[in-house]
Amino acid sequence: MPEEVNKAARSATVRRTTKETDISATVTLDGTGSSSVSSGVVFLDHMLTNFSRHSGFDLVLECKGDIDVDDHHSVEDVALVLGSAISEALGDKRGIQRYGWAIIPMDEALARCALDLGGRSYCVFNAEFKRPVIEGFSTEMVEHFFVSLSGTLKANIHLTILEGKNTHHKIEALFKSFAYALKAAVAVTGSDIPSTKGKF
Repeated sequence: MPEEVNKAARSATVRRTTKETDISATVTLDGTGSSSVSSGVVFLDHMLTNFSRHSGFDLVLECKGDIDVDDHHSVEDVALVLGSAISEALGDKRGIQRYGWAIIPMDEALARCALDLGGRSYCVFNAEFKRPVIEGFSTEMVEHFFVSLSGTLKANIHLTILEGKNTHHKIEALFKSFAYALKAAVAVTGSDIPSTKGKF
């Protein structure tokens, strides 16, 4: 008889401390979308709050970083910790759908995300932004955030802006499309490991 998936156990806490950042994140995959986020980067907080709400993941994240230098270390390390926490919460990934995709509009902007939780880290990112910074978040770090997250999440992530002019709208549509794609990918739809290898 196939082993049943214990959805109640799909939660993890990860802490990472370096000379540049001190970060703690708790992720519950089968949550209600509630969040408490304090990254030190205002616009990143907004994006992660949106991510939590639209993925349905509960997220508690706190980062104390050297933002007096710039936002790079905090944004990168938050992504690393978030990816690790989601990966740990997934366990052996038994029963998950594995793949997810979404196309999300926000006014004139349209973003697409497709991802695979099959254990192969890769990120393809196609988006350009006119504004260099939004509320302390360097827009060049959007791509780096998802590249870093794909590494610790062990996910293949493709993100593309299909339409759009407003930088805020484009970035928010990217985070929301990622949220909905990931929500679909982690959904428990069976009881086996979704791979012909029998493991990831």
